[in-house]
Amino acid sequence: MPTSQGPALTPADYLKKILTARVYDVAVESALEPARTLSDRVGNTVLLKREDQQPVFSFKLRGAYNKMASLSTEQLARGVICASAGNHAQGVALGARKLGTRAVVVMPVTTPQLKIDAVRSLGGEVHLHGDSYSDAYQHALTLQEREGLTFVHPFDDPEVIAGQGTIAMEILRQHQGRLDAIFVAIGGGGLIAGVANYIKAVRPDIRVVGVQMNDSDAMMQSVAAGQRVTLPDVGLFSDGTAVKLVGEETFRVASDLVDEFITVDTDAVCAGIKDIFIDTRSIVEPAGALAVAAIKQYVQTHGKRGETYAAILCGANMNFDRLRFVAERAEVGEEREALFAITIPEERGSFRRFCELVGQLPGGPRNVTEFNYRISDAQQAHVFVGLTTQQRGESASIAELFRSHGFGAVDLTHDELAKEHVRYMVGGRSGLASDERLLRFVFPERPGALLKFLSLMKPNWNISLFHYRNQGADYGRILVGLQVPAAEDAIFQSFLEELGYPFIEETANPAYRIFLQA
Repeated sequence: MPTSQGPALTPADYLKKILTARVYDVAVESALEPARTLSDRVGNTVLLKREDQQPVFSFKLRGAYNKMASLSTEQLARGVICASAGNHAQGVALGARKLGTRAVVVMPVTTPQLKIDAVRSLGGEVHLHGDSYSDAYQHALTLQEREGLTFVHPFDDPEVIAGQGTIAMEILRQHQGRLDAIFVAIGGGGLIAGVANYIKAVRPDIRVVGVQMNDSDAMMQSVAAGQRVTLPDVGLFSDGTAVKLVGEETFRVASDLVDEFITVDTDAVCAGIKDIFIDTRSIVEPAGALAVAAIKQYVQTHGKRGETYAAILCGANMNFDRLRFVAERAEVGEEREALFAITIPEERGSFRRFCELVGQLPGGPRNVTEFNYRISDAQQAHVFVGLTTQQRGESASIAELFRSHGFGAVDLTHDELAKEHVRYMVGGRSGLASDERLLRFVFPERPGALLKFLSLMKPNWNISLFHYRNQGADYGRILVGLQVPAAEDAIFQSFLEELGYPFIEETANPAYRIFLQA
């Protein structure tokens, strides 16, 4: 590295390397697109640099190929090796195929199968080792020495950094007007080192803002400490930035040239993924949404209006199985949904009274996004409720309003245990649920659908179980337990016919009998 092999490279030195980088044998000049919906919402122009459109759905092939193209014929004949969480690995594999050389790739065992399969499909030899990039890196060094391969570092190499810097070169060529800041995700630091070197050499007035997950902020901690800090553990939600120790050269560059660092949490990133989807109809991986999440946080923190920001969407290698989690958390991350634990009297009419109050909240009726309840106490009912909100920070005032009307309310909007686990565990067997009948309904997703159900119920029937979660469709799937005396079966059938909602009775379902029936 330059820090040990000679004078440190200056932004002018990197400018020359970036201008002469060989990336377009494999990479494309990705689009720079306005995010119109997001821009309107945040009151600033947001431009999306679409590195998710690269052949391997990530910017990483730029630096990987630039490094490999600089190798001698002898080095290429022996082959290359890298350690990667996935995107760099795909870049190396594609570059090796283009250059006709062998590529050995060491990946953490936590790498999504999507990325493992992608590397293998490009001809890479995959070795799985360790739980993070740092673990895989150490194993790769062992294999490198044993087999005489050339190591292609994912971030801590001037040629790799220069390759990534071509992104900044493209941004300034594509947008020559006002640009106040560029937001860049940081894992090991190769991307931000390349971007910062080019920006500060050509347009030093543009702020370079680095973004990290709040549970994987090695660069931010290192810059604050004035030396590289090794994290004992890293969060794996954003696996593309899960790095315990940043590079020597990337740390030096970031310390000198990055104007500001921001950390974002999982919910904010999920909301960012949704924002990007709304504007592009594309789904990026968590690392790819860090920059957008940071722009929203930056605008809110600094109260900015009328500025122009660029966000680099650095990757789109999303594991499909993760989409369910992302969709679940996106609304909470944007604070478009508030979660509450509500305590209401276990008496006739209290459930309906609570639903009527929801319809009378200030600012207009709110959609119920989730409702989980299981009878468990003769005096009180504990209900897990989700509601749509109209602005950030609204959950506390809604909880206070519930309390003022006699309902116990605990705001769970920012409670990780509730969001991650408890919402799925409400329920169980109940000795109070006698004469219970279980039905799956399809409700129309419109105001008043639940109140119609409650209004048509006979006064002596009791709701002993209720589960609903908004699925984003024009209908809702609802599970209801009703305590109906056996002698009133004919009346109950008339109720179902008058209600007119499609249903399936599940009282004999074995899953119900095993987990919910006393």
